[in-house]
Amino acid sequence: QVQLVESGGGLVQPGGSLSLSCVASGRIFKILVTGWYRQAPGKQRELVATITGGGSTNVADSVKGRFTISRDNAKNTMYLQMNSLKPEDTATYYCQWVDLIGTHWGQGTQVTVSS
Repeated sequence: QVQLVESGGGLVQPGGSLSLSCVASGRIFKILVTGWYRQAPGKQRELVATITGGGSTNVADSVKGRFTISRDNAKNTMYLQMNSLKPEDTATYYCQWVDLIGTHWGQGTQVTVSS
């Protein structure tokens, strides 16, 4: 079983930056893909960005050019650098890891963009 712990969320003003981290522990098998998702109140969870086991990335159009996903396999840690944040980026951000065993989710970290 894989345990995921997100950190780095908080309150930031519009135009500001935050960096999220997701640390994986436990029995980690071959990574297929990892990613960040977010869910705002009253809305469905949506994909933010993914990175495959080989390092290929995919970023949602709504955050393209502002958010960057990366992963350090040696540290079992995934990151999401978020720049030029907007109020509409306010949501709970979740990390997801997909390996040969299955799909694993973290508990989420809150990001609030407000003046």
